[in-house]
Amino acid sequence: MWVEWEAPATTPAHPLPVILVHGGGGQGTDWMITPDGRPGWAPNLVDNGFEVYVVDRPGHGRSPNHPQVLGRPGAPFPAEAASSLFAPSDAADTHTRWPWGRSLSDPEMVALRASTGHLLADLSESQCLDGERLASLLDLVGPAILITHSAGAPSGWLAADLRPDLVAGILAVEPIGPPFAGPPGLAPLRYGLTAAPLRTDPPLPVTELPARVGEYCVSGLRGTPVRVVTGGASPAADGARAIAAHLEATGADTDHLHLPDEGIDGNGHGLIFESNSRELAALATEWLTTVTQRTPSTGSRTPLSIASNTGKDSL
Repeated sequence: MWVEWEAPATTPAHPLPVILVHGGGGQGTDWMITPDGRPGWAPNLVDNGFEVYVVDRPGHGRSPNHPQVLGRPGAPFPAEAASSLFAPSDAADTHTRWPWGRSLSDPEMVALRASTGHLLADLSESQCLDGERLASLLDLVGPAILITHSAGAPSGWLAADLRPDLVAGILAVEPIGPPFAGPPGLAPLRYGLTAAPLRTDPPLPVTELPARVGEYCVSGLRGTPVRVVTGGASPAADGARAIAAHLEATGADTDHLHLPDEGIDGNGHGLIFESNSRELAALATEWLTTVTQRTPSTGSRTPLSIASNTGKDSL
């Protein structure tokens, strides 16, 4: 897994670093720059005083796909699917934070599509690998807050399952859902939040999980601060809202921020790079700061830069 690191020029203002995990067929550049060329959430958070790690999940971006290692690739993310998810034509009146064209030939849509690839064919195995690599990164950097987007969310839930003491909180932007189903075209989230195995307390067979929600906790997320963020014009908001309810029912310290409830209208699934992305990064910073304030101090720490040419091979 490739990892890129950036920090403020002076001592970070916050004691915990942030790890940014991109969505489905995307890559770490989703956090670096917007489709129209503005700074993305990663530089925004650095400007706000955070040490930031941006990952390319295995098989995506700068983490090249080796079929002998990662398994068979799935089908590419169709251009039409990207358009309907990020800039649906029937939502133009309400989806005002995507101020650009919605045609597949418009430059912003071309830029967005250029960064997309494919998921691995075995979704469960892919999520396991993502979670394991994030856990390895946490072993190196210590306690951190995760920010995930869309289909990158399961890697965050699994990292917390593997390293509950090192995940201080999770900000899940439009996480993939709904529980036990997931979006059309993908394998179901059999464990509620993930397609990959997730520990519960008490341990239960996966077949019993849907009927017994509220009777068990997701072990690695018990008491973990989690914020789910959804946009008012997103076709994925209902699934993400159901994920927030499931998190609360299974033991996470959850709150759901639906942006219209804060007076912020017009955002879609790609809210991390839409026209008000900097404003939303500032809103994220407010929540991240509350998490750092409730986390016991670990003392001084030396930031670990692994953005060298050996970094992508180290995890």
